[in-house]
Amino acid sequence: MDTIIRVNMTDLSVKREKVPEEWIELGGRGLTSIIIAKEVPPRCHPLGPNNKLVFAPGLLSGTMAAQSGRLSAGAKSPLTGCIKESNSGGTASQQLAKLGIKALIIEGQPAPDHWYRLHVTNDGVAIEPGDDLVGQGNLAVIAAMLDKFGDKVGVLSIGPAGEMRMASAQITAKDPTQHIRSLGRGGLGAVMGAKQVKCITIEDPGSIKVPIADEEKFRAAAKVFAKTLLDHPVSGQGLPTYGTNVLINILNEAGGLPTRNFRYGQCDHHEKISGETMRDIILERKGRPKHGCHVGCIIQCSQVYHDPKENFVTAGFEYETIWGLGANCLIEDLDDIAECDRIMDDIGVDSIETAVLLGVAMEAGVIPWGDGKECQRVLRDEIGKGTPLGRILGNGAGMVGRAFGQVRVPVVKNQGIPAYDPRSVKGIGVTYATSTMGADHTAGYAVATNILKVGGYVDPLSKVGQVELSRKLQIATAAIDATGMCIFIAFPMLDIPETFFSLIDMINAQYDLQLGADDFLAMGKRILKAEHAFNQAAGFTNAQDRLPEFFTYEPIPPHQAVWDFTDEELDEFWNF
Repeated sequence: MDTIIRVNMTDLSVKREKVPEEWIELGGRGLTSIIIAKEVPPRCHPLGPNNKLVFAPGLLSGTMAAQSGRLSAGAKSPLTGCIKESNSGGTASQQLAKLGIKALIIEGQPAPDHWYRLHVTNDGVAIEPGDDLVGQGNLAVIAAMLDKFGDKVGVLSIGPAGEMRMASAQITAKDPTQHIRSLGRGGLGAVMGAKQVKCITIEDPGSIKVPIADEEKFRAAAKVFAKTLLDHPVSGQGLPTYGTNVLINILNEAGGLPTRNFRYGQCDHHEKISGETMRDIILERKGRPKHGCHVGCIIQCSQVYHDPKENFVTAGFEYETIWGLGANCLIEDLDDIAECDRIMDDIGVDSIETAVLLGVAMEAGVIPWGDGKECQRVLRDEIGKGTPLGRILGNGAGMVGRAFGQVRVPVVKNQGIPAYDPRSVKGIGVTYATSTMGADHTAGYAVATNILKVGGYVDPLSKVGQVELSRKLQIATAAIDATGMCIFIAFPMLDIPETFFSLIDMINAQYDLQLGADDFLAMGKRILKAEHAFNQAAGFTNAQDRLPEFFTYEPIPPHQAVWDFTDEELDEFWNF
């Protein structure tokens, strides 16, 4: 990957650049965050012309390495006001890498009367009219692009929520089976909408291969790496069997499953929405209990969910979505939750933020608790159509809380808190508080060690060791995100040393480098510090590295735990 492509939407020009020396050893989140930190004014309006939207494949994307198909997108977030990286599976990362594109940077802003689509080929990027796609959902856009370019074309698109620049809007990525994946968090779909880019298509690279300096060494390391993923009980057994929704019963047992807008840590109907139940339904209706979100995925934690008549409803039916609607909003019917997921995919909103905001709306009495059909109506007819209520809801849980005078609003840096209660899983609480991205479980997944006992064990109900655990995981995660690897490689990395060292061996073999373990972790530290510096320049201080106040005085059953970290303890996180 030797090319940076800049698309200037102000004058509708395209420029190819050679990759600067200081960016050669970066990819994925490492590259998106470093570019945003260097080129975007920290105090700019996220929806204005000075923000940039950066797409970057990972260092290992496009190779034969298992799990290496993740694409990162970065910008200043309209939801948080912080720097933001979101990543997803799909075909785009591997396609961009094979076309030699290390980063695609969209900058500037066009006149407001036209929309565009970008078409990426081996020759560069063409800016083409996109007005005919305006108002269409992601499902229709993907179908139209497959019709136009063939079924192997890569597609990145936004739905109506992105067009309306809602802060919950996501960017959608097509996967190899034509299903939807999501660059979900932080409102990056609104940034793409502000650039008036409705979709990006990427030509299938065909037989083009990513250059590898030492193919024999790479193959040997890739073989060891893949074996360790399959040997680990989480990545090799639990996730392929039940998907991420395996966590419903686990978190319920631990008392860390946030229920009824974070009032309780256990849900009475957890069995109805569990991964085990979901698998039984999928098999009964002839769905697919597992498949990969990108070529080369061997964990295969995704699945295809059908309705009772065996018609397709949704794919990639994740724990966080099912938790948010099922436990947090008290919807008991998986079919109702699946239909909500389908609508969210189509209108283009982040399913985590949306589940959290619906919980706040239920708290406010706007939507009845547990009413799946009403949630579908609100998603489709209010948010999807941009009514006044829909625009309040579509701009996130924080906006809903302010509009309806609510105190119990589970957000950090205005981003909705995901599916693990920080009072009874304290390590993930530290991650929520200190992450540069706002509340983000993937930034440092302390649940692995607090609950699953991967990488040792740190008591989830005790403060002891949690700051150190979150710091270690956030540093490692930032580096993993730079490689284009799925975050689930972290499970074997924490328990099987060969996973870590074979990952570094693959990077060295591909780029003819001599990186060691310390160099890899130094990359993670560099990324975090660049993100933190951007946020500070944008006006954020340690005072924003905090959880909502209600967590400190509302004990959560069954453990009656509260959030009890001092400000000084949390501030220790950045001492590295």
